[in-house]
Order: sequence, then C-alpha cells, then structure tokens
Amino acid sequence: MTDAKTLGQAFDALLQPEKFRDYGPNGLQVEGDRDIRLLVSGVTASRALIEAAIEAQADAILVHHGLFWRGQDGRVTGWMRERLRLLLTHGIHLFAYHLPLDAHPELGNNAQLGRVLGLLADARFGEQDLGFVGAGAQTWSKPQALADHVAKQLGRHVTCVGDAERPVRRVAWCTGGAQGYFESAIAAGADAFITGEISEPQAHLARETGVAFLACGHHASERYGAPAVGERVAHDLGLAHRFIEIDNPA
Repeated sequence: MTDAKTLGQAFDALLQPEKFRDYGPNGLQVEGDRDIRLLVSGVTASRALIEAAIEAQADAILVHHGLFWRGQDGRVTGWMRERLRLLLTHGIHLFAYHLPLDAHPELGNNAQLGRVLGLLADARFGEQDLGFVGAGAQTWSKPQALADHVAKQLGRHVTCVGDAERPVRRVAWCTGGAQGYFESAIAAGADAFITGEISEPQAHLARETGVAFLACGHHASERYGAPAVGERVAHDLGLAHRFIEIDNPA
C-alpha cells in the first residue's frame, strides 16, 4: 500500500517529465482520496477505462493520454464532467504521462513497440529525440513484407505507401500521431517509417522519396508503454497492477 505522493514520485523518477516540452500536464491530474493497493494502467483516460477501473476496484490509474491538453476548452461539462465525476466519486487517483511515456529508453511506447516488432534501435531522431531508428532482426525484401509483419504482431490493418520494391534494412518508428516526423526519419537514413497515423502530405512524400510510410493505428502503437511502466513501478512499491485494454480502431 502507498499514497499518491509516493506513487507520483516513483513515476517522476522513472520518466523524468521535467525534460520534456509537452502538450499537457504530466503527473497527477486528478487527486483521489484512497490509499493505493491496485494500480490500473491503460492508454487513454476514457470513460470506458475509468468504469473498468472502478469495476476492478482500482485505487489509481496510469494513462498515456490524460484529461487535460493545452488549448482545450476548460469548462467542466458533458464528457469531461462525467469522467471527473466518476473519478472523484470513487476517490481514484489519475496519473498521466504523455511524451515522457513515449521516450523512456526501455519501458516507453517506442521502446516497447520496437520490442514487439523485433526492431533494434541504435539512434534517436526528431524533435526532443522521440523517434527511434535501427535495424530489424531481419531484412524485409519489400515494404509490404514489413507491413504484413507489423499487422500480424499488432493484430490490425497497416496502411503502407512508398516504393513497393525497395528492400527495408533500416526502420524508423515513433508511436501515435508522429506523421510529422517522417522527413526526419528520411534524413536519419530509414528505408521505412512506422507510426500510428498518416496524413495526406505523407503519402506524396513516401512516393516521391521511395521511403515507405506505415500507419498502424494510434492506439495500437501506444498500448505497450503504460503497462510496462505500471508493472515496473507497482513491483517496486509492492502494489498490484493490471492493464486494461479498451479497444480503439483509430
């Protein structure tokens, strides 16, 4: 058993949020009133996750996507009111870490996606060094072969655009909505770039440069960091931990 201050200190020591320029507050976002025995981790602080955590009798929740973002409407109405009502009524603490949870070299979203896909990073790239780049455990003869591998490992369709015949020896990746990192991935010498989402400009850039762009789903690419961090910190503090998957097609 522990308290929110101790749990937050453990997260901060591991993830070092002070090093990042982020889009929202990292750390404790909603303070509950419970001693913490069970920590639940998930990707997004959705109502579905909060309800599942209540059902599991969780005392604290760790997520990648929290409730509060820079520039959002600050009024507590509608869906925001309902999420906050559930957390406060049940006294559950909510912790959220965005970019720090992407970047951790062992437990973060990028490191864990690399583990799942068999990719070995030897360099970082992009803004705040969030992107990973390196060789795979194998070389793929064509981008579609890599796309098929990613789809099999993640269990979802992968959009693949680029030179269909170019062998893939070096792969760059950055989870979530990192399509803006594509040019940096190209400059880093990648034959293919994996992220969660694709926007209209990236399709043209992939065709014109020959570097493959693979979009495998925002949620699908970011469902490994929170449980890895949650499990590590829970173990260190003697807490129970459970990851709750809330399916998301995006």
